[in-house]
Amino acid sequence: MLNTVIHGDCLEVMATMETASVGIVVTSPPYNLRNSSGSGTHNPGRSAKWTNSAYLQQQGYDGDDDNRPEEEYQDWLTAVMQQIMRVLAEDGAAFVVFKERVQNGLIQDRRQVWDRFPLRQTIIWNRPKGINFNGGYFVPSHEQILLFAKPAFRLSPGANGLGTVWTIAPARNNPHPAPFPEALARRCVKSSPDNGPVLDPFLGSGTTALAAEELGRSWIGIEQSARYCRMAEEKLEEQRQRREASPEGRPPASPPQDEQETQ
Repeated sequence: MLNTVIHGDCLEVMATMETASVGIVVTSPPYNLRNSSGSGTHNPGRSAKWTNSAYLQQQGYDGDDDNRPEEEYQDWLTAVMQQIMRVLAEDGAAFVVFKERVQNGLIQDRRQVWDRFPLRQTIIWNRPKGINFNGGYFVPSHEQILLFAKPAFRLSPGANGLGTVWTIAPARNNPHPAPFPEALARRCVKSSPDNGPVLDPFLGSGTTALAAEELGRSWIGIEQSARYCRMAEEKLEEQRQRREASPEGRPPASPPQDEQETQ
């Protein structure tokens, strides 16, 4: 499985993996936004920018409409987290990028799911841009990075000097409907000891794999969409070619917008 994009359902693939076989997880599961009354998907005409988004045009993601009934979604997300915690090493941790949503005027933070797992810390991803659809709310300009950690997990040397608010520009020029920036994935990987492969069960266009490979870490990427698998493989091949062409044997620095980050 190492350093290969695996086309398949993450629950089925993770079920075949050995217990305690990965060092860290960096991922972002679907948010179930199309089931939310406050996400703008029910009245997209308010924003031409949102109407033209790949997420709305595709009605979610390729192969997943991101619109499960809430109870079904929570059961599915719980099953995903159970597998993630099972495959993590005893000194491993999972960085799960997530976003609160509004349903019928009230915030949903999915505490029903997260309270079942060892949530050690919440990091705020300050992403300077946001879109608002309702005069009753401030513009949403952040997401959360939930750090679920096994008892023996410790940050890599120097990483504990970082704060819990990370200002990182959103990803740009990516055909995937909802990519997180490579700078975010790199920071998660760099903050963790090299105690095993980096796993992303929702690999999407390959961001976690790109960050891990750039940092010299082995990785496992699972993605149910064949289209997104091809995106990830193409990006990885481009990075490997840049590495081979570079005198230092590593790819050139990422685009400037992916580096606009502070503590």
